[in-house]
Amino acid sequence: MVERRPTIYDVAERAGVSKSLVSLVLRDSPKVSEQRREAVLAAIADLGYRPSQAATQLASSRARSVELLVDDYRNLSFVGLVQGLRRGLTGQGYHLTVTEIPRFGNRLDVPGVAPAADARVLAGEPGRALLAGWNGPTVVAGWRGDDARGEAEIARLEADLVAADDELGARLATDHLLDLGHRWIGHLSGSSGPAVHRRAGYQQAMAEAGLPALVVGDRGTTEDDGYLSASTLLDGHPEITALVAANDLMAVGALAAAHERGRTIPTDMSIVGYDDSPLARYRVLDLTTVDDRSVPVGEAAAQALLRRIDDPHQPATRTLIPPELIVRGTTGPAPTHP
Repeated sequence: MVERRPTIYDVAERAGVSKSLVSLVLRDSPKVSEQRREAVLAAIADLGYRPSQAATQLASSRARSVELLVDDYRNLSFVGLVQGLRRGLTGQGYHLTVTEIPRFGNRLDVPGVAPAADARVLAGEPGRALLAGWNGPTVVAGWRGDDARGEAEIARLEADLVAADDELGARLATDHLLDLGHRWIGHLSGSSGPAVHRRAGYQQAMAEAGLPALVVGDRGTTEDDGYLSASTLLDGHPEITALVAANDLMAVGALAAAHERGRTIPTDMSIVGYDDSPLARYRVLDLTTVDDRSVPVGEAAAQALLRRIDDPHQPATRTLIPPELIVRGTTGPAPTHP
């Protein structure tokens, strides 16, 4: 009976590491710690493992792929995320692909999607059908979970999470308006994802100031949603002198609603967006906004993914990156009359 030739999986099991880490040792990668390198080399010697030259050449020449899953190519916040991911993966031998998939309810979900990538970055809450049969390295980027079920899905995946601290960002926006003397401040929110955390930050800042929180958040987060939500708030509370929007698109809609009601920006009304998208930087808008640090989030997500590829069994990490307030021309001192 011919004895079975040991495989790379046998080496990984003997050394107590992943197959990908064994591959890194075979390629003499500097990213492997000395302790783990020695464990792999010892396992190779014990088993008498000899890598297949053909398989090694095939593996080294294969275009390894990281797939970013998004729900809408038009979402401007994904631009910085993609840029950061590409920066973080540069020189690591991975090709980034972006796949748009539908959203069912608040979750990214689609039946029958075959995982063709080596690893995935999820820019939203994963649904169960999407993840069926997927156990590869995963990072959730830009989304933190807005309910217990979402948090449970991240935990089940053993996925790393990288996002901006959206509560802090909304507090920065609201505190900026409070410092300018505004006391009647409304908030244009959404029903899921980062909008939930941004709403919480606004509410905390208003509560600490002893002021009422005025929120409309039963719609989406498009420009049209911002227009309709701002119209509702301004018609119901004409005393409002400032608005904090859940994103820059909603802020643009709010600007239109304010102009229709004869409000001059920023003399009669101040408006703050969120994300610091390219839209906010247009001179014609000059929008005060919160930089959600999507590029650093993407870079940190890439680094987390590479660590997880090297060691799939490491404890999941949770990284929150502080946002930054960008003051431009749509905010000013509160008017002396409501």
